[in-house]
Amino acid sequence: MTGYEKTLDWPLYEGRPKPYLLATTPRSGSTFLSHLLWQTGCLGAPLEYLNFEATGPFGSANGLPDRQAAVWEHVVAHRTSPNGIFGMKAFPLQMEVLGSQNPSLLTRTMRFLLGKGHGSRVVQLRRRDEIAHAISLARASLSGIWRAEQEHGEDPDPIYSAHMVNRARRELAAQDEAWAQMCREMGITPLVLWYEDVVASPTDAVAAVADYLSVALDPAAEIEVPRIRQQSQSGAREWRQQYEGGSD
Repeated sequence: MTGYEKTLDWPLYEGRPKPYLLATTPRSGSTFLSHLLWQTGCLGAPLEYLNFEATGPFGSANGLPDRQAAVWEHVVAHRTSPNGIFGMKAFPLQMEVLGSQNPSLLTRTMRFLLGKGHGSRVVQLRRRDEIAHAISLARASLSGIWRAEQEHGEDPDPIYSAHMVNRARRELAAQDEAWAQMCREMGITPLVLWYEDVVASPTDAVAAVADYLSVALDPAAEIEVPRIRQQSQSGAREWRQQYEGGSD
């Protein structure tokens, strides 16, 4: 399961949700975190609800503004947890694409998520290990393999490229700064989480988000969500050895 199936929806939420944005970048471990938050049953289900890329979760709405708006209406109504919390995960590039293809929906969603008057909340997930992050992005970009479910034993390992790693470092730094700039301009104090800390202590990460959102976690509300499989790291380790050794 991908996590976007309607069978995983909550019943219709009829009140005004309390939203938050999970602001992050590709290959940051954001799917792992989003599923941890979702599993509580109290912190929404912060997935990529504005990802309308052809190969994305809502690829059927690619290039169709009316269908994209319908998707958004559905997820707000059915991915808001019963206590009224709605979360959405996004990357800066996704927002840029939406702005160029469906600006009215981008305006609408940003007003809903971060509009003045209801206490804007942003959880920003980053990675301390910039080299590992860049290698992960570079390898996925070259191979086209972004999830463990896409891996097959016979898949060839992408050819090492220091150029791609350096480009990925620049891209990721720019995306992190884009979120930081947005928060500065809007006067938002985000909760910054680090991937390494989330992996080391998932319970503490979830508790930090709940505290930031002023949400009381109820163990009785916990639900089953699709499991996240970690991708193989063997090739990434070899890339790091070459990169730190100065290989081209």
